[in-house]
Amino acid sequence: MKIPLKPPAINELMYKLYHSKKEEGILEKLLSYSSITEQKEYIHWDKLRHLEQPKNWSAEEAWLAIKLARSNLYKPLPFIDKHQQLFRLATPDNVLQQLYTIDCYFGRTVQSTLSILNTDWRDTYLVSSLIEEAITSSQLEGASTTRKVAKAMLRSHRKPCNPSEQMIVNNYRAMQFIREIKNETLTVELLFELHRILTEKTLPEAECGALCTNKDDIHVWDNRDETVLHIPPDATGLKIRVERICHFANLVDNKSFIHPVIKAIILHFMLAYDHPFVDGNGRTARALFYWYLLKNDYWLIEFISISKVIKNAPAQYVKAFLYTETDDNDTTYFITHQLDTILKAFKSLQKYLEKQISEIKETERLLHSENNLYQRLNYRQVALLKHALKHPNHYYSIEEHRSSHNVTYETARSDLLKLSELKLFQKEKLGKAFIFTASRDLKKKLEGYHP
Repeated sequence: MKIPLKPPAINELMYKLYHSKKEEGILEKLLSYSSITEQKEYIHWDKLRHLEQPKNWSAEEAWLAIKLARSNLYKPLPFIDKHQQLFRLATPDNVLQQLYTIDCYFGRTVQSTLSILNTDWRDTYLVSSLIEEAITSSQLEGASTTRKVAKAMLRSHRKPCNPSEQMIVNNYRAMQFIREIKNETLTVELLFELHRILTEKTLPEAECGALCTNKDDIHVWDNRDETVLHIPPDATGLKIRVERICHFANLVDNKSFIHPVIKAIILHFMLAYDHPFVDGNGRTARALFYWYLLKNDYWLIEFISISKVIKNAPAQYVKAFLYTETDDNDTTYFITHQLDTILKAFKSLQKYLEKQISEIKETERLLHSENNLYQRLNYRQVALLKHALKHPNHYYSIEEHRSSHNVTYETARSDLLKLSELKLFQKEKLGKAFIFTASRDLKKKLEGYHP
C-alpha cells in the first residue's frame, strides 16, 4: 500500500498566501470554507490534491481553508504519539449525524426489525453474531479456515486442528469474556488477560498477555508489497501508555465529554497505534471497542460484526490509520471510518434479520397448516425446522444445538428427542453419541401433519 502524502504545513501555506497577489477578501473566503466536503467527506490532503477546485483556487488554498475550518473543532486527547505530539479529534456535522443515527438504532429497536432481539430468539442470534465476529476478526489477522468449517467447529465444540482454527476459538472465547467483564474497571491486568485469551496456543506462552520489548523490533507491514505501514512507539514506555489507555477508559469527565461511541473508537485506535503486544493487537483493539460499548449499555453492539465490514474493504481500514498519522494526529479520519463501519454493520444485521423473520414466518405457516403442531413446539425447535428445510442433509447433535441456543444439555436433548417423537427428525447413533437428521419428506409432513 502506498503511504498517503503528508499535507503541507499550515504555517507555510499562510506565509505563501500572505505574500501572494490574491484579491482582497481572500481571508473571508478561506474562513467561509467547511471542515468537510459537500459530499460530507472528512477529506485528507492526499485525496484533495487530485480534485478539481473552485475557480481560481489551488489545492493548497482549498486545504488551508479546510484546516482553518477544522481548527475551531479540534479537541485534544490525553494521548501522545512517539514524537511527543498530542492526538486530537474533531466533531464536524457528518460525525454528529452518524452518532445520532447510531443512537437512534439503540433507542428505537422495539419499533423495528431488530425488535426480534428482545424476544426468545435473542440468545440464538447472539451466538451467531459472536461466531461471525470471531471468524472474521481472525481472518483479518490471517486465519485461513473457511466460515463453514469454523462455524461447525464452534457449534460442536470440536477441538481446533491448526493455528487458524485455534485463533478463531480464542476470538470466540474473548467475545464471551468481554461480556462477563463489561461492568468491571479496565486494568492493565485485565487487558493482559484479554490478550492471553486471544493468543493462547498461537503464541509462545511467555508472549501471551505480556508487553513486547525492544528486542522484538515490531513493525506493521503490508503483506502484499512489504511496505512498512507503522512503527510503534518505543517499547520502554509501553507500560505507561497501556496504563493511560486504561485510565482513559475508566475516566468519567463531565467537563470534557466524549461520546461513548467515539471513546470506544479511540480506545480501538490507541491500542492499535501503541501496538503493545508481539501479535494479536488488532484483535485486542477490536475486543476493547466492543467491551467499552457494552459497558456503556450499547447492548445491540453484540449483534453486529464490525470485522465483517472491515474485511470487505481492509485497505480503507488501514488508510484511516495512516490518514491520522500523516495529518497532525487527527483521529477524526479513523472515527469517521469506524462510524461508517458501525452503520454498515447495522444495516447488514437488519437485512439478515429480515431474511430470518421471513423464513420463520414461512415455517410457522407450515406448522399452523394443521392446527396445533405450532403450539407444541418452542422457538428453538422452530429454528431447527427452519434450518432443516433449507439444509435437508445437515445432521444435528445435542451439543451443537446446545451451543447454538445457549441452553443446557438436557434442554437441547429434550428439543431434539421431541422432534424425533413427532417423526419430523430421525435419530441415529454415531459412535457414542446420537445425531438427528430431518425426515426426507419434512415439508410434506409439516403441510399435512396430523397430531
